[in-house]
Amino acid sequence: MKSTLYVEYQEKQLDEKDIIAKAKKLWTDSGKKAADLVSLQVYIKPEENMVYCVYNDDIKDEFALD
Repeated sequence: MKSTLYVEYQEKQLDEKDIIAKAKKLWTDSGKKAADLVSLQVYIKPEENMVYCVYNDDIKDEFALD
């Protein structure tokens, strides 16, 4: 089964794959290895224009929606 998730809010369209890719890039840009990423939870808050991430159930980070 192929699935695609989009979030639309105030004339923006956010693609799940783009959000996940940015979250993973944030992880590796901080010096961590991609292989060390075991789990990723993503919370999108369009009203705040932010994405909040929890890596491996304990490391938190965030980034703005573009």
